[in-house]
Amino acid sequence: MNLASRPYLIISSLVWFSITVFGIYFLFNIKKYVNFGIDLVGGTYLTLDVKVEEAVKNELLSRIDDVTQNLKKKSIVLPNSTKINEFEGTASLEFNSEQAAKEAYNLLSVDTNLSTTQKGKLVNFSLNNQFIKTVKDNAVESNISIIRNRLDVFGAGEITIFPQGENSIVVELPNVSDPERAKERIGSSALLEMKPIYDYAKTEEQLLEKLGHTLPEGTMIVKGKTGSIESGYYLVSSYAKVTGRLLKDVNSGFQQRDIFSKSKSSYAVNLKFDSQGAEKFHELTNDNIGHPVAIIIDNTVVSAPVVNEAISSGEAAISGNFEEDSAKELASLLKSGSFVAPVQFVEERQIGPSLGQESIYRGLLSCAIGLGLLFLFSIFVYKTAGLFAFIVLLYNLLFILFGLALIPDATLTLPGIAGMVLTLGMAIDSSILIYEKIKEDLNTGTPLPQAVDNGFNGATSVILDANITTFIVGAVLYYFGSPAIQGFALTMMIGIVSTLITGLILLRWIFNFVINVLKVKRISF
Repeated sequence: MNLASRPYLIISSLVWFSITVFGIYFLFNIKKYVNFGIDLVGGTYLTLDVKVEEAVKNELLSRIDDVTQNLKKKSIVLPNSTKINEFEGTASLEFNSEQAAKEAYNLLSVDTNLSTTQKGKLVNFSLNNQFIKTVKDNAVESNISIIRNRLDVFGAGEITIFPQGENSIVVELPNVSDPERAKERIGSSALLEMKPIYDYAKTEEQLLEKLGHTLPEGTMIVKGKTGSIESGYYLVSSYAKVTGRLLKDVNSGFQQRDIFSKSKSSYAVNLKFDSQGAEKFHELTNDNIGHPVAIIIDNTVVSAPVVNEAISSGEAAISGNFEEDSAKELASLLKSGSFVAPVQFVEERQIGPSLGQESIYRGLLSCAIGLGLLFLFSIFVYKTAGLFAFIVLLYNLLFILFGLALIPDATLTLPGIAGMVLTLGMAIDSSILIYEKIKEDLNTGTPLPQAVDNGFNGATSVILDANITTFIVGAVLYYFGSPAIQGFALTMMIGIVSTLITGLILLRWIFNFVINVLKVKRISF
């Protein structure tokens, strides 16, 4: 294909002219298209501790509940006591008879993630170490996903969330307009549970007196919502079969139907369970007809309706004197999902905008100095051709910014600016390889157009090899590195792609335009 052909020059000229015009507009409105990291614009830096032991505890409780439900179906006496150590991933069940213990052992021993033993009336089981690690890792990963969903309203593309260590999560909120609201959304577990109510009293002390100051096995006390008709203290099951993790859809609005009391109210949060949740919800309502069920959110009873009938539709509504905004907020939190394990704020740092501006200034200064030195080098060594190489560098930087704008969730950070500066030095190498080949041909008397074609054709394979190997290194850094290293690696990889585009296509077009359109017979190298 002859790159000097007239149709090619016309089309390519229009393309590069359009890119130039759009590039000028893009640079003047860069904040609309490129996300800037917290180190450049300031913001809030949060570190959360994930209580991964709670996820382990839920795994143990789930297995204990499965055993007790199976024993109930076989009319076997349930365990007298249960003990759980979530820090070690162990639990024990004590029975009245060895036969009941044997039955429980048989049920637990089929679980490949457990190590189970029986000693007389006592059954001990523990989660395998690899399974515990998987549970903890999943808890952190799931919580990161949930936090990201909750912060979508603040522009998740600008928010960096990543794990730190074994059980910590770091959240960077750059330039967020309402950081306190963001913290509230992060800190709320939004854990929805539905449990049968065994007893109730106005105060915790009264409830404990009714129970003889000893909680029945497998129960806990939960406080009702302050200032509502549900205020007080409730005795409920420690384990919830029906939770927010079984939800299929959540929305807010005027209550369509209260499936418990069949009454109407103003704003409510409407729930729809998935197939598994619908089945468990049906079991819950079927087992508690005529009795109250606690709807609990973050260990607070927000509603305690009496079940009138077994519900098989898998739909429910939470009514609790909601205002429109509070109903929408709760629906949004429930839809984002409840944390697999609770989180706790352990660190909060504010990075001021002035520090970010200083970072931007220093980053731009480093780019400017780098460009200036490369400009002097190019002009001094390659003269007019060096000017062409410098123009290509400017487009190279522009294409890197284009790439950051186009890639979802990409963010420009200080390490990213370092990657851009490094790309400048790598990009000039491509021009040097081409120019040295052209100079060799010119010294042998080859005409300028032919020497230019030979220079590009001869250097292309070398340029591709060098950049592809560097790109592979960048990909490895991005995959295994921390977020700071990922920012560096991403801009470097984008820079490599833009180097190939500008060094092999734009620079060649400039030579062809100057030689074939401007009819320049001699270019100094």
